[in-house]
Amino acid sequence: MDSFETKLLFAIFLPGLLVILFTRVTFHHIVGLLLTVALIAASVYAGYTHNWLLYAVDAMSLTIGFWYAARMVKRTRKQIK
Repeated sequence: MDSFETKLLFAIFLPGLLVILFTRVTFHHIVGLLLTVALIAASVYAGYTHNWLLYAVDAMSLTIGFWYAARMVKRTRKQIK
């Protein structure tokens, strides 16, 4: 069940989606990013992630999620004004 392919698939999608989810809940994209990074750091500390490729894929997904969340916040603030 804990195959490398499964971890890679989760690393591709989950961090970006978490940034977007936390941004929607907190209404601030930086807080969403920090909460997601804290969750990933906790999972690394617990030993669930132990491959540099997974770290790189997590970082890529975080970056894309942060970009989209910042764009989403900017668009929402523009609609309010």
